[in-house]
Amino acid sequence: MAEKRDYYEVLGITKDADEAAIKKAYRTLAKKYHPDMNPGDTEAEAKFKEVNEAYAILSDSEKRSMYDRMGHAAFENGGMGGGAGGFDFSGQGFDFSDIFSSFFGGGMGTSGRRASRNAPRRGDDLETQITVTFEESAFGTKKDISYGRVEKCPDCSGSGAEKGTTPETCSVCKGSGQVTTVQRTILGAMQSTAPCQNCRGTGKVIKNPCGGCKGKGYIKIRKNITVTVPAGIANGRSLKLQGQGDEGRNGGPAGDLFILVNVKPHSLFERRGDDLYCEIPITFYEAALGAEIEVPTLEGKEKYDIPEGTQTGTEFTIRQKGIQNIGGRSKGNLYFKVVVEIPKSMSSAQKKLMREFAETCNKNPNKNFGKKGSFLKKFFGKD
Repeated sequence: MAEKRDYYEVLGITKDADEAAIKKAYRTLAKKYHPDMNPGDTEAEAKFKEVNEAYAILSDSEKRSMYDRMGHAAFENGGMGGGAGGFDFSGQGFDFSDIFSSFFGGGMGTSGRRASRNAPRRGDDLETQITVTFEESAFGTKKDISYGRVEKCPDCSGSGAEKGTTPETCSVCKGSGQVTTVQRTILGAMQSTAPCQNCRGTGKVIKNPCGGCKGKGYIKIRKNITVTVPAGIANGRSLKLQGQGDEGRNGGPAGDLFILVNVKPHSLFERRGDDLYCEIPITFYEAALGAEIEVPTLEGKEKYDIPEGTQTGTEFTIRQKGIQNIGGRSKGNLYFKVVVEIPKSMSSAQKKLMREFAETCNKNPNKNFGKKGSFLKKFFGKD
């Protein structure tokens, strides 16, 4: 006969563990090795018995005290009565119902589980994706989409039986959808439940299956709908269409459909929150003399006065020309940065004029070029 393991070792706790720690360890292990969780696994069944035996001793202060003093010998040779290993767990007032209810939802019987199995079940949520242009995300649009959805079979209205027939109550489980077996353990007689194999847990047997759904009661279809994409939606956001997911079971509500929105990037604009950013090229003489330029926006062209002496990289703002806030009425701004372009080639006449311009500027660099004048003075001592 194999030597018994230390009860503290069985539950994975220390000898100074309190009542709460003992109960927590037992709940975890009892769920892990319970026969319902491991059908046909003899090793798991043996561990389940071992865990129950350890908990029966360590959860009782008097028995635990005896075990701490004498070990397993305290319950052998008739020390605490008959039964397996000299100890009888039956009739000791040890109630497992609160433990099993924590993970089976209704004690060791079948009524709680049967109720939950036959209760209305919500349909599964579904996900799909759409792609919209930058402008469509800014101003809103409508998109036609197609996706797969589970619905009640129209031929049998979800019963799974051929039209004109009805499912019959399962003769094995009597309509409960589950079968109960009784096992003799060191705890005495213990009940365990499992889905009925004859009716696959439905409680009904279909002798004449529906040809449309092959007796399943539900079919998967392609559904086509039109989706309204709100103005201001950002890339990566999702739209939720309530009740457009899989149809529920037993009268339960349908799930929801979540639509991930992918927004194509724009060739000019970058979005940050509700604001737009872009770069606008201007000529050398526009920057030097100032000019009225045309700035592109999502709503068309906008005229803007660039002041004389504008430096490359200078940022300007056009208010209320950004993106519509998806949750309100406000709009973001448009921020544009100017990039001054230098001519790549010039005619002889243009070069002559540029040299004359350069000579006049070099006579007073502090006045004409602030940064360069400061640089020359700081590093070369020139005015």
